[in-house]
Amino acid sequence: MCSRTSPRSSRTGRPRSPEADTAILEATRAALVELGWAKLTMGDVAGRAKVAKTTLYRRWANKNELVVDAVAVLFDELELPDLGSLRADIGHVVLQFAALLERPETKTALMAVVAESTRDEPLRERIRASIVDRQKRLVLEGRMRAQRRGELPADRDPAVVDALDDLIFDVIAGAVVHRALVSAEPVDEEWVVRLSALLVGGLGAVAD
Repeated sequence: MCSRTSPRSSRTGRPRSPEADTAILEATRAALVELGWAKLTMGDVAGRAKVAKTTLYRRWANKNELVVDAVAVLFDELELPDLGSLRADIGHVVLQFAALLERPETKTALMAVVAESTRDEPLRERIRASIVDRQKRLVLEGRMRAQRRGELPADRDPAVVDALDDLIFDVIAGAVVHRALVSAEPVDEEWVVRLSALLVGGLGAVAD
């Protein structure tokens, strides 16, 4: 699993409290669901989490940083258990991802930060570093496991492998987010089986 260290945790002074961090991030997600992005304030989050506003600002410079981290910890819950085949592994993580997107706090927070990032380049970079790059670990883990099983060939050109990992992540994340949040269609077993077959078939074609 990847580290969940906040970019602001290197500051000197009083040690951070994991309990306070958890309370703050939970309060942030709850406030987003209730108030929406525009009405959310650091003061409101501090009140809900029962911490001083200065405690928030020691950890996060603004609400953009705070909301991204509140979303990122939810995506860190995703896991890739070994189910014996690449197709089964992909199907399992896709269903996990879809279930996560069904939660009101995930859906509201993710859509809010993505919308805001269209006019905020630093926010876009933070989303990439804290959510996208961190969750690419699942693609790397799945590919390496499939190679050990003999389902995929060993790595060749590192640049090609990195580009392929990016593409796999984009295809899975894009397909699930679009179906669940844009089209509002169910991400059910039948759809996941078709998506997994498409991905595995495509990977086989790339490897040939």
